[in-house]
Amino acid sequence: MSLNWWNWENPVAIWWAFLSSVSVVNMVTWIWTFLYFRDRSRIESVGNKAVVLFSSLYVFGCAFRSFVPRADVQRITLFDSWIASVLVGRTVATFAELAFVAQWALILRFAGRESGSRLVEKMALTFVPIIVVAEICSWYAVVTTSYIGNSIEESLWALTYALIGISIVRLLPKLRGALKNAARIAVVGCILYVAFMVFVDVPMYLHRWSVDTASGKEYFGLIEGFQDLGTRWIVTHDIRDWRDEIPWMSLYFSFAVWVSLALCFVPMNTLRLRNYLVSKDS
Repeated sequence: MSLNWWNWENPVAIWWAFLSSVSVVNMVTWIWTFLYFRDRSRIESVGNKAVVLFSSLYVFGCAFRSFVPRADVQRITLFDSWIASVLVGRTVATFAELAFVAQWALILRFAGRESGSRLVEKMALTFVPIIVVAEICSWYAVVTTSYIGNSIEESLWALTYALIGISIVRLLPKLRGALKNAARIAVVGCILYVAFMVFVDVPMYLHRWSVDTASGKEYFGLIEGFQDLGTRWIVTHDIRDWRDEIPWMSLYFSFAVWVSLALCFVPMNTLRLRNYLVSKDS
């Protein structure tokens, strides 16, 4: 994968350097996190280890997507290589995103059970199934090149984070100390994320779909679509092709990864969690 296109005058090159640098830091941070929990295996729970494992899939999956960015439906990428194909990238993204939502599901189900909130427990069980459907919609979009799949996918992500935010709000009265402060920040993050999806991301995909439909675009069928996404990629380093992708990718491969890393440190041990729960006698 040649870098002869890279120079400081190209904003796409600077953006790619930013993504790559952040991803290297994120991978190093995950390795430190893994060693932290390995050295403290006697006091940490199986739950924490599972969350750290799921985090690895997300951190390294996002790093791969940062090093080799591509826009799926448009089939654009920065590198002329099979590793930059949508088939490879979307497969990595699927596992990474399911792992990320699994982190939330494990943590909130555990917190709901330990705090006595059955509603939070039940809501946590819905996160992964919702995102499984979202991933199916994403695959539909990349196979057919119809943005309606992306519109539904992103709507389901917004729904999931709305449920996550509601779950955390339900837990807030039961929390205290540093964990309560972290939960408040998480609620704000959920609100901002859902607002972005509802007012920016989903409308963008719906607009693209309506424009394509109005222009009479012919969408791929299942077989020809799979053949296309595994064999065709368009190399471009033009900022005009990447302008709409840069904002969400930049946030996704930086801030979202930091959330995944932070989730590794949420107590998943009954004794430790009690230190952050309001006593029933108080």
